[in-house]
Amino acid sequence: MKIRKRKEFGQYIVADPEICGGQLTFKGTRIFVKDVLAMLAKGYDWDRISSEFDGHLSHEAIAEAIELAGKALMEKTEKRRRAA
Repeated sequence: MKIRKRKEFGQYIVADPEICGGQLTFKGTRIFVKDVLAMLAKGYDWDRISSEFDGHLSHEAIAEAIELAGKALMEKTEKRRRAA
């Protein structure tokens, strides 16, 4: 049986099988990255997002989530383009 280990995706984002089933969260929290990205898609500003989580989420952490999501999208697009 393969043992999953904690994986860090930058300074603020982590996937830890011991926390929230290994879904992407912000370090030291149980805040899902996908929830924050959904809030951004709905037009929430960064201050509102931070206040929704009682200030436990910095602007830097939100910026990292956006940056990593953009990189993942570009990598996926590039892989599909090469496969075609």
